[in-house]
Amino acid sequence: MKQKIRVGFGYDVHVFAENRELWLGGIKIDYSPGLLGHSDADVLIHAICDAILGAANLRDIGFHFPDTDGEFKNIDSKILLGKTMKLIREKGFEFGNVDCTVVAEAPKLNPHIPTMQKCLSEVMAVDIDDISIKATTSEKMGFVGRKEGIAVYATALIFGL
Repeated sequence: MKQKIRVGFGYDVHVFAENRELWLGGIKIDYSPGLLGHSDADVLIHAICDAILGAANLRDIGFHFPDTDGEFKNIDSKILLGKTMKLIREKGFEFGNVDCTVVAEAPKLNPHIPTMQKCLSEVMAVDIDDISIKATTSEKMGFVGRKEGIAVYATALIFGL
């Protein structure tokens, strides 16, 4: 029997906002401003959720966790990621790996990547080596380059059991 292997792509952006904490990859980063959003605005987790959901053909994060629902107001995005993993497992899939690129002029993210990987691997119940996070800038071009926000691209692989 042929094993079912699926790939999904996720993309998310959030604008910077004063009086908000900065959460990325499930960890709080000591940097101001934070990101604006209905939840904790963890743009990295949101892109990962979209990639995983897309791979399983389960639509997107907004479909499952709409910003019009008060239940998700200021929610910790790690909870959304845990629910996303449950959704794909209920559909008969298991997580393979994810490769993410965080695009931000500031803050510098490289020192935080190992902690993000550890946090995400624990939430997802997967091996830390299956979570790749890279950081780059946009060379001062566009909204990211003007330090107006952060963008994240994520590609996930899942497989049928």
